[in-house]
Amino acid sequence: MLVKVETNKAPQAIGPYVQAMEMGDLIFTSGQIPLTPAGELVDGGIEEQTHQVLKNIQAVLAAAGSDLNHVIKTTLFIKDMDQFQTINGIYAEYFSEHKPARSCVEVARLPKDVLIEMEVIARKR
Repeated sequence: MLVKVETNKAPQAIGPYVQAMEMGDLIFTSGQIPLTPAGELVDGGIEEQTHQVLKNIQAVLAAAGSDLNHVIKTTLFIKDMDQFQTINGIYAEYFSEHKPARSCVEVARLPKDVLIEMEVIARKR
């Protein structure tokens, strides 16, 4: 059975999709971009955007009864691979002891011309 996950502590979907879906004890998030819960693009560069994306992921996971310690796989979409080291340092602050599998790809363009987008697969606590 599929269950829709929604929270007002992360930005609402900007298209015909949901923040996440649960299937059994698995949670599949949609890509999170650096929008505030009010739907506004966060001010700043890659550092601020990366922190906001991770905060959004945390909020969606919490709404589904999970957290970053239960993430199985992350996928990062970034605009500029030259920013990988900065992104990786911030990512390591959130995934310090628990390190999920991860993919990272450079893309030509992201929604709203942001610098980073992230999606995760997690399990419930």
